[in-house]
Amino acid sequence: MLDLYRRTVARFPLGSASYMFAYGSGVKQQEGYEKVGNGNNKRPPPGTVVDLVFCVRDAQGFHAENMHRHPEHYSALRHLGPNFVARYQERLGAGVYCNTLVPLPDVGITIKYGVVSQEQLLEDLLDWRHLYLAGRLHKPVTNLVNPSDNPPLKAALDRNLLSAVQVALLLLPEKFTAYGLFHTIAGLSYKGDFRMIFGENKQKVHNIVSPQINDFFALYQPSLGQLSDYVAVNMKGQEPGSRKPAIIFEQDKSSSASSQHLRQLPRELQKRLQRNAACRGDYTQVVNHLSMASQLPEVLQASVNDIVWRSSVTQSIKNIPSAGLLKSLAYSYRKAQKTFAV
Repeated sequence: MLDLYRRTVARFPLGSASYMFAYGSGVKQQEGYEKVGNGNNKRPPPGTVVDLVFCVRDAQGFHAENMHRHPEHYSALRHLGPNFVARYQERLGAGVYCNTLVPLPDVGITIKYGVVSQEQLLEDLLDWRHLYLAGRLHKPVTNLVNPSDNPPLKAALDRNLLSAVQVALLLLPEKFTAYGLFHTIAGLSYKGDFRMIFGENKQKVHNIVSPQINDFFALYQPSLGQLSDYVAVNMKGQEPGSRKPAIIFEQDKSSSASSQHLRQLPRELQKRLQRNAACRGDYTQVVNHLSMASQLPEVLQASVNDIVWRSSVTQSIKNIPSAGLLKSLAYSYRKAQKTFAV
């Protein structure tokens, strides 16, 4: 289906696009959904929405040209002009402007696409400022532009994955399965998301991880290699409560290993840990305290949740005017249908 996605994005002004990717249940297989790209099926399953993200160097220029080509993609905000839309994108929520439920009859699919500036995507990947697109990129996606052609972006993408593994190691026990590792990583950007209270399937993280274990392995192999002093494959065993074969990891849970991971966490997460830890002081003092504290996993999870909760609320509110009220209601209805159908 890669050819379909490329034909889809070819209609957009890509001169300032530095990175593009597709994600979601219309792109990557999720448990409980129709098979994606099975056999001669060259399109996403009927009724699914293909999610796209355009990372651009010039947000105002992108919107100006895109409004000229596709005014129907935009809500009434387009009447305020591309400069307003670019400022609306960059100053509110998680820095993403979304056009929702856009039908493309010529290729037979419906898309939702977000636009983000490269500067703000880099900030989210490196610092977890919003853990919004950084969270999306903790899971396997389909790249439509090779990030290796953009060294700063590739380095930030790699750093984001390494940060996800380090947080997961701090949350996990000494021994854990590959499924447990990837479930923990994929859950980082969902546990604090207010939409998980309503509108999202409570088994969403499992549904993402279970059919994509091999994709997760491929995505995280370089990061696990970088952390080989702290985590290694111990043996092959079975998933807890199951006879399915599983790869068992074992990690160093010493205070020195925990300190190493804590010192390298993204900046926004460090700030949240300073606020939530019982210890008061600079971050070095907080690290010394938490590395020996039994409540470290709880404090860390709460700190991650703080970031996700704020960005999920503000971005969802922001999406209502950018989508328009009717499309927002229609999109929410589709989400609810998927939740109760699975």
